[in-house]
Amino acid sequence: MNLTPREVVEELDKYIIGQAKAKRAVAIALRNRYRRSKLPKEMREEITPKNIIMRGPTGVGKTEIARRLAKLVNAPFIKIEATKYTEVGYVGRDVESMVRDLVEVAVRLVKDEQAHEMQAKVSPVVQARLVDAICDSRRAQNQSVDKTIVQNDLKEGKLEEEQIEIVVKEEAKPMIAVGGPEITLGSMFDGLLPQKRKKKHMSVARAREILTAEETDKIIDKDNVYAEAIRRTEEEGIIFIDEIDKIIGKAGGSNNQDVSREGVQRDILPIVEGCTVATKYGNVKTDFILFIASGAFHIAKIEDMIPELQGRFPIRVDLDNLTKEDFKRILSEPKNSVTKQYSSILKVDNIDLDFSDDALDEMAEMAYAENETSENIGARRLHTIMESLLEDISFNATGQHPMLKVKIDRKYVQNAFKETKKKFDLKKYIL
Repeated sequence: MNLTPREVVEELDKYIIGQAKAKRAVAIALRNRYRRSKLPKEMREEITPKNIIMRGPTGVGKTEIARRLAKLVNAPFIKIEATKYTEVGYVGRDVESMVRDLVEVAVRLVKDEQAHEMQAKVSPVVQARLVDAICDSRRAQNQSVDKTIVQNDLKEGKLEEEQIEIVVKEEAKPMIAVGGPEITLGSMFDGLLPQKRKKKHMSVARAREILTAEETDKIIDKDNVYAEAIRRTEEEGIIFIDEIDKIIGKAGGSNNQDVSREGVQRDILPIVEGCTVATKYGNVKTDFILFIASGAFHIAKIEDMIPELQGRFPIRVDLDNLTKEDFKRILSEPKNSVTKQYSSILKVDNIDLDFSDDALDEMAEMAYAENETSENIGARRLHTIMESLLEDISFNATGQHPMLKVKIDRKYVQNAFKETKKKFDLKKYIL
C-alpha cells in the first residue's frame, strides 16, 4: 500500500492516542520499504530494514502501534514474547519458530485473498452440496422434501441455524517439531493414501464455511500460494519482539540467569542479522524482515544488550507515560475506544449507555491516580475501571425489556468508587 508517512500517522491516530515519536518512526520504516521496492534489484539487495526498539512502560501503545501498522498494509505480522525462549534454560527454545510462525500467517493471508477471489466460482458448488445435505437430513427424519423450496429458503438465509449432517475431510493430525521445521503427520502420506472422510452434525452456517474452504482448497494452486507467502514473509513480514528487556542481564551480572539471558540474545541475533530458516513451505531469508522490539527497561538498559544485537536496532524510540488528558482522549476518541466497546456490548441487552464529559474526566483522573499510587499498567487500567463501573448494569441487563437509556455522569462514577476514592485521600497522609 502506497501511503506517505504522514498518512500512516493519520491512520494510527484513529486508534492510538499520543506517542507521536513512535508513530513517526514506524511510518518512516514502512515508507522506506515502499521506496526500496521501487529500486533496481541490485540496489534493493543492499538495503536492509532499519529495525526499531521501543522503550516505555506497559500499556502505552507499543504493541498496538506495531499491530495496527501491519494491519494497515495487510503485512504478515506476529508478536512473540522474548521470555519464552528462556523457559528451557541456557540452550533456549527454537528461536527459528518465530519465522515459521510468520510464514504460517502469510500462508493464511494469501489463502484468504485467493478464497475471496474465487468466491463466485465456488459459491454455486457449495450451495448445491448444502441443498443435497438439507434434503438428505430431512428425509432421514421422515419429513417431506421439496428441493425447489429448500433452494429458495437457503438463498434467502432462512435455514442458517438448521442442523444437518455432512461428509467432510478428516482434519490432519497436529504438527510436531523436533529441532527443525514442523511436520504435519497427515501431509507425510498425501497422495499415498485415500483422503479419509467422516460425517459431522452442524448448522448450515457452519457447514457453508467448511464446504467453502474444502471447495476452494481443490482449485487453489498451492505452489503459487506458498511461493507468494514466502515472498511476502521475506519482503513485507513484521516480527514484534515484546519484553526484550527481560532477556538482558544486569550490567556486570555474572550469575547463571544472566548467562542464560545472554544465550537467548545470541540465539536471536542470527535471525535479526539475516539468515535462512527452513520451513515446511520452503526456505525463508530473514534479511529483509522488519523487527520491532519493545520493553519497559526499568531494570536493564538498552545499552546492556550484547553489542551485536544493539547494532541491529539502530532506531530507538521512547514512549511517554500517559497523562490525565491522554486517558480522557483514550476513553472517547479512538475508533475502538473503551466506552464505544462497552456501549456496543450492552446495546445487545437493550441498554443504551450515555457517558457525560464530566464522567470521562472523573474516570481519567482515577486511572491516572491509580497508576501513580500502585503499579503503572497504562491504558489497561481503564478496562479495570470500566468493569467495576458497569458491573451492576452488566449483571442486571437481561434484554427482556425495552431499550433503556442510562446516563453515566460524574456522580454515578463517584458513587461506584467511594471506597477507591477514600484510599486515594488517605495516601497523602502516608509518609
